[in-house]
Amino acid sequence: MYKNIARNSLFMRALPKVHVEDLLSQATWRHYERGETLFMQEDPAEAIHIVLDGWVKLYRMTRGGTEAVVSVFTRGESFGEAVALRKLPYPVSGEAATSCEIMNIPTNVLVQLVKQDPEVALSILSATFTHLHGLVTQLEQLKAKTAPQRVAEFLLALCDGTPSDCAIKLPYDKVLIAGRLGMKPESLSRAFSRLGAFGVQIDKSSAIISDLQKLRNYARDDG
Repeated sequence: MYKNIARNSLFMRALPKVHVEDLLSQATWRHYERGETLFMQEDPAEAIHIVLDGWVKLYRMTRGGTEAVVSVFTRGESFGEAVALRKLPYPVSGEAATSCEIMNIPTNVLVQLVKQDPEVALSILSATFTHLHGLVTQLEQLKAKTAPQRVAEFLLALCDGTPSDCAIKLPYDKVLIAGRLGMKPESLSRAFSRLGAFGVQIDKSSAIISDLQKLRNYARDDG
């Protein structure tokens, strides 16, 4: 099952098909418990990582000692491509936000493959562009959206493809959700309360959305 998830990941789908099985055969597979460290900031980048199940957060520690969440990844998503290719230190730390399964492709395997087939480098560039686009979207949300709107967009992404209403389990704890959305936990609580007017009910680690279109309209309002 996990090999199929890896094959269908964004990174693997961008690769020339002739190399996929070879990479899978040289990859390592590991389970991480929630809170376990994958790597620390400034560690040498020794692998590209593909999430097969669960959630992983990437973060940096500020000079003041607070944690700044950079991104969160889930099933089928990869990270570490650019630093692995250039053999640079990790600019962030990685931690299992939930219990998770990770596939690691060793850096030396990838570099050797790029030397054999330059098209592999294009696949890495494609993955890097996807990450950059995601960061630009996050920056846009921080600059242009209110805290409740950012929370609304987060919930809507979890309901992707649902026509009218949606009941979801929040994928990770509320402290991480707040960090991911650039706010403090108390601001997240206020945002959840504000969204009650738009059909959102929060019950512990679950969210029930009674009117998705109303919530979409609110999230997109530039007012």
